[in-house]
Amino acid sequence: MKTICFYFQLHQPFRLKRYRFFDIGNDHYYYDDFRNEEIIRQIAERCYVPANRTLMEMIKAGGKFKAAFSISGTVLEQMEIYTPEVIDGLRELSKTGCIEFLSETYAHSLSSLGDTEEFKEQVKLHRNKIYNLFGIYPKVFRNTELIYSDEISEIIYELGYKGMLTEGAKHILGWKSPNYVYTSIVQPQLKLLLKNDRFSEDVSIRFHNYSWSEYPLTADKFIFWIASTPAEEQIINLFMNYDVLGSFHPAESGIFEFFKALPRFAEEKGIGFSLPSEVFALLKPVGSISVPYPMSWVDEEKDCSSWLGNVLQQEAFGKINQISERVRLIEDRRIRQDWNYLQSSDHFYYMNTKHPGEKKFSPYDTPYEAFNNYMNVLSDFMFRVNAQFPSSIENEELNALLTTIKNQGQEIENLQKEIERLKKRKAKNLPVPK
Repeated sequence: MKTICFYFQLHQPFRLKRYRFFDIGNDHYYYDDFRNEEIIRQIAERCYVPANRTLMEMIKAGGKFKAAFSISGTVLEQMEIYTPEVIDGLRELSKTGCIEFLSETYAHSLSSLGDTEEFKEQVKLHRNKIYNLFGIYPKVFRNTELIYSDEISEIIYELGYKGMLTEGAKHILGWKSPNYVYTSIVQPQLKLLLKNDRFSEDVSIRFHNYSWSEYPLTADKFIFWIASTPAEEQIINLFMNYDVLGSFHPAESGIFEFFKALPRFAEEKGIGFSLPSEVFALLKPVGSISVPYPMSWVDEEKDCSSWLGNVLQQEAFGKINQISERVRLIEDRRIRQDWNYLQSSDHFYYMNTKHPGEKKFSPYDTPYEAFNNYMNVLSDFMFRVNAQFPSSIENEELNALLTTIKNQGQEIENLQKEIERLKKRKAKNLPVPK
């Protein structure tokens, strides 16, 4: 039976306030709280709350609809502060068993492209955040903006994940279809689900485009297209932003009614809905894909040039990665919090020069303004980091310190295991070695 796998992305960064050169060293608070609160409340009102309600109605109507969510740690923090009703709605959806939470980087960052250790730290931090809020440890991974490469797949498998979502880019697939389960070519035990670009973007981009030849898109027409794919293609992966419901496409466009109608027409065509973990458990891979260079789900190129494609972005990304090892030695809560917020991929996207004259989601008038503001903030942040671990410390000395800390951690872990072993022996009345 053919099945549809929905995945929704939820993310908002902590946007920076206008931070001047003369603020460096004097002002250590970087965020535009008014703007951040305004945006999260608007999106919650237009999208998150009514979308949660719509999905709950769809599930209660027959229990047929299922969907996965990837929610960044930064948007979860904003929800906790400003819109806790959104988290309550997600908890209620989770209780139905028809929703799955995915792992990602805590800050929706580009760490997988710059710092392997930081990448691992953020994945673990996000995993714990999801557990603390929803009582569930995610089983499937989805990287920031679906960024994927062979090298990243090895890291994800090492972290214990058996499945991952990514883009079904044409330059990678060639003649192959995205409507199957694949594996990483370098780690055959890691299964992959690939986004179906055409069907995903029919909903996420073209739904209320009046000039589109297929406008208006109705649920029965959409399901008919899916049902018309070859019978052997069993999985259609529809990956998109949650903002599609009510924000990118306003309520008056009919987007909520479109979604509500999907399960009924899908059932008529014998099409079901599945969670990523269910797909990985039921369907066998048909082959592997090779991705030597990172790809994403953004723009026509499906690469990472939207974040790291020009010298401004590369300079900023290089600077923040220079201090990652030092930051990991610092226990100051404010520094660690700022470190996470400054890594959000959005800050680098705002420096994008690929679309001249198009502001899109940027709060800045130009990419150069975005760069200058970010670098001013980063300069102050580096000043604070260097105050605790001066840049005069040589790399050899820093590496020695990191090695010592790592060895101490391993020794503590071994001692804890030994204590547990001795406790078990004592509980069984076995002699305890002296």
